Amino acid sequence: MSNRYWSPVVHRLTPYVPGEQPKLPDLIKLNTNENPYGPSPKVLEAIQAELSDALRLYPDPSAERLKQAIAEYYGVKSAQVFAGNGSDEILAFAFQALFQHDAPLLFPDITYSFYPVYCGLYGIAYKTVPLAEDFALRIDGYRRANGGIIFANPNAPTGRLLALTDLERLLAFNRDSAVVVDEAYIDFGGETAIALVDRYPNLLVIQTLSKSRSLAGLRVGFAVGHPGLIEALERVKNSFNSYPLDRLAIAGAVAAFADRTHFERTRQAVIASRERTSATLRELGFEVLPSAANFLFARHPGQDAAELAAALRRQSIIVRHFRQPRIEQFLRITVGHPEQNAALLRALKALLEFR
Repeated sequence: MSNRYWSPVVHRLTPYVPGEQPKLPDLIKLNTNENPYGPSPKVLEAIQAELSDALRLYPDPSAERLKQAIAEYYGVKSAQVFAGNGSDEILAFAFQALFQHDAPLLFPDITYSFYPVYCGLYGIAYKTVPLAEDFALRIDGYRRANGGIIFANPNAPTGRLLALTDLERLLAFNRDSAVVVDEAYIDFGGETAIALVDRYPNLLVIQTLSKSRSLAGLRVGFAVGHPGLIEALERVKNSFNSYPLDRLAIAGAVAAFADRTHFERTRQAVIASRERTSATLRELGFEVLPSAANFLFARHPGQDAAELAAALRRQSIIVRHFRQPRIEQFLRITVGHPEQNAALLRALKALLEFR
């Protein structure tokens, strides 16, 4: 068999499983947290303008134009910004650059499932810190020796937000290792921790343009932190892929940051839809966790989550179900376009009435 040529590490890996991307007609796809609204028209114009003979040339390996746009947007220096192919690539660089120490990495027991995958890939020991009974992050659980701390805020898949005051409390007692905050969903209800990076040199904040800026198909992410942390990421990147972002991605991302009106309008539309959908789910008897993301995490005390997900699928509505301890009775439901949300709620109401 061909796997006899594999390196030993490949046999030990348990790869990340992304949300399903089924090719079904008339599908209502609420399982991968994509934005229901398209990117800014200015993004499309910028990409179109970049389609020229210049594509024969390599892009700027440092994506300086994008780094400057991000720095101006958040009020930091460009030396504090790193850009890469989506936040997952930047997370991979951070695991290599900041977390390969003797002490274990710490992260929540319920969080983004790529974290243990990266630990397996890079040989990083880790320990999980249980979330509270209400699935809130327990800051005091991180008061222990560690080789780094990472968590998503808002957390995934729960959607719960950690306040900046609580993050500062963690940073105050954890100064000897890197703290990485994965803010993929922060624009849907939270306050970014970028405001803290000048006060805490061990804090790295990672974001993506896939969610709130509707650019999942373009693959752009960035990190903001102390220049020393950014240099560590650059050293890993330049030992692996010196040209991570192409010309189209750089042009589109710069345009996305320039169009604040489109960003704010679509962001608020998602937030409003989330609150309406959450309220209706509660009326149907669901327990819905407080969400600051573009998805809801909900369970029904009288219904099996796997059976509900399968029943919705038969009606061409796809939601995410995790077969994982503590959350196996929850469904993660992306906030879609109002018509998609309405179709989901009608289907759930009919299923609950039938049962």
